[in-house]
Amino acid sequence: MLPTLLTFAAFGILTGLTTVLFGFGGGFVIVPVVYAVAVASGTGPDAMLVAVATSTAVMIVNSLSTTLAHWRSGRLRTGMLFPLAGYIGIGALIGALVATRVPDALLHVLFIAYLAITIVDSLLRRGFISRSADAPERRLGPVTTSVGGLGIGAVASFLGVGGSIMTVPLLRRLGLPMATSAAMANPLSVPVSVVGAAVYAFSLPATTSALAAGRLGYIDLLAVAGLLAGSLPTIAVAKRLVGKMPDRVHAIAFIALLVVVLVSMLVIRPA
Repeated sequence: MLPTLLTFAAFGILTGLTTVLFGFGGGFVIVPVVYAVAVASGTGPDAMLVAVATSTAVMIVNSLSTTLAHWRSGRLRTGMLFPLAGYIGIGALIGALVATRVPDALLHVLFIAYLAITIVDSLLRRGFISRSADAPERRLGPVTTSVGGLGIGAVASFLGVGGSIMTVPLLRRLGLPMATSAAMANPLSVPVSVVGAAVYAFSLPATTSALAAGRLGYIDLLAVAGLLAGSLPTIAVAKRLVGKMPDRVHAIAFIALLVVVLVSMLVIRPA
């Protein structure tokens, strides 16, 4: 138990760093790590769902903590957050309910597929890696806000990734700097994590056997404790790094991390 807790704490450090720098809320680190541990420990056919559910629970704390830091620093564009956050919350409810009803192997494949699509799109679509300093910033239209928000929330809670994989590229295409896009991804991940975690926590009866296994519904409580032990102190320190990384380097690092996660998920075989 202690070695597992220390493993989660160690990856929690990386989780905190990616939350601050990329707005991930930790999802793209948490899902592969928890999935690998769940497969190794013989969790069974729900290993991927446990990983997704645990990710949403950790993201509640990480996203709120980082949102507060970005709000104090003045990096948040509050005019863009609403009503987009509301539509994301509605979509998150739909995505989480669907995730509890699909085969675990399919969830694993869809997670990999979405990562691959996002990497290719970010590399090929203009405006993500390179951004013109004098290009005007655009606003979200009503269709993008409503339909896009629902889609972001549904996919994010379905895969346990917080929405940053969609909101960061979206905000980049609107002309926002990478640091601002990553900062904005955190408050937009809050409705995903809160709604998703609630669904995953109460999708299974909280029986004595489930609690004895250290789970609340599909959420692995040991993993949550270990990951937060590593991520929260890291967030407190890493928030000083925001804005100091060159914009192009920041964008390339975002894609590079997605590639690392994609490779790790390809290596880990379903139980």
